[in-house]
Amino acid sequence: MQKRMIDFIRALRAAGLRISLAESQDAMFGVDETGARQMATFKNTMKATLVKNHRDQPVFEYFFPLFFKNNKPPLQNILEQLSEDQHALLNEAMRSLVGELDALRDLLRRLLEGQDFSEEELRQLGDASGLPQGDEMYMRSWFERRMNRQAGITQLERMLDDLLEELAALGMSEEALAELEEMLRENMQGLSQQISQHVGATLAEQMAEQEPRERPDLLDVPLQRLSSGDIEDVRDEVRRLAARLRTRAALRQKRAKSGQFDPRKTIRKNMRYGGVPMDVQFRKRHKKPSLILVCDLSTSMRYAVEFLLTLVYELSDQVRRTHSFIFIHDLVDVSTTLAELPPREAVAHIMAENPPGYYSTDLGNSLSRFRKEHMRLVDSRSTIIFFGDGRNNYNDPRLDIAQEMQRKGRRLIWFCPEPRRQWGSGDSDMWEYSMYADNVFLVNNLRQLADSVDRILADG
Repeated sequence: MQKRMIDFIRALRAAGLRISLAESQDAMFGVDETGARQMATFKNTMKATLVKNHRDQPVFEYFFPLFFKNNKPPLQNILEQLSEDQHALLNEAMRSLVGELDALRDLLRRLLEGQDFSEEELRQLGDASGLPQGDEMYMRSWFERRMNRQAGITQLERMLDDLLEELAALGMSEEALAELEEMLRENMQGLSQQISQHVGATLAEQMAEQEPRERPDLLDVPLQRLSSGDIEDVRDEVRRLAARLRTRAALRQKRAKSGQFDPRKTIRKNMRYGGVPMDVQFRKRHKKPSLILVCDLSTSMRYAVEFLLTLVYELSDQVRRTHSFIFIHDLVDVSTTLAELPPREAVAHIMAENPPGYYSTDLGNSLSRFRKEHMRLVDSRSTIIFFGDGRNNYNDPRLDIAQEMQRKGRRLIWFCPEPRRQWGSGDSDMWEYSMYADNVFLVNNLRQLADSVDRILADG
């Protein structure tokens, strides 16, 4: 049992939970006191000693049954529940499936008799699917699909339809057919669940065998690779970044209240006084930027846009004004929501009101709406920021509108998550858009995002 508990703790660490040696010992001591006979008490003891943050509870709940519960689904023997007439019809229908592979016929017989997979059969299926090479839990669904195909469950779906059609042709009643189909599909679901449990438990054990990996700094993790467990930590990091950037921006503003001393201009201006600094010169005051954000909210960009909007509106006191728009296939003005609610609540509301779906990204159409309804917002003080990968699903990119926005505004900047080598590939119009941008910043992680925002604030 101790070996199982140690493997469980190692798997939790591999999944990202921070568990110290002392906390591992506390779990062992706690189980010594409470015992492991009562599953609920055992689970609560382990959770109380190992989980420190509510965000870690789903990870604990996910891994616990993979180590400490036998989740083998119950299968029913269908043949025992059939009448003699139904049994005869079934045998005749089975004989008619002459074109089917013997392996599928054997699997169908397993379904009818309610036989589950043995551990040896599951191991062989896993070996044939490459399961021993898996070392991360995100691979689970992929290995499940491979093992289901290897076992024949995927192909069995068509065979079931053929069997039911044959039974209907032989005269089995609709009520009996419906009952038989329900039992067959329940058994088939049970076999799939058994495969899923085996894959999850095997991956968890293989994760436990690895040496703990050093967690990368969240600031440097590519935004597209953030796991669901990282997102809440990144949201906290965004607030800390905003506080640091606000301090730096406020310091720049303080220095710029009366202008910053300019020694070179002072010397040049006072040459007529023999170099005596009678007329002191200062640099121009720092101006707060006016921002217009146009953000791609397609599935691949959602978290990145969430972080940008949160970061910018946490810094709203360092910006003259901000107008924000999101788009997938059409443009949506979200400025009012962001102005009326606290940044985090506002961004969460925007994400909920604009869920991901089967949309085709169309920046060209969104730019057309911007010209029609919002072009008046662009003036000589506007810094326009596009945040997206420039992929347009082969729609008209409306480069003429991007050029017009650049001409009317102070500057037009792109925050692009894709490196230059990917520009122009597939449906990417990024090369064309970059021709009408004053600058393009690579923004692929939180550090780059914060640096890019800071540079814009610094330049006024």
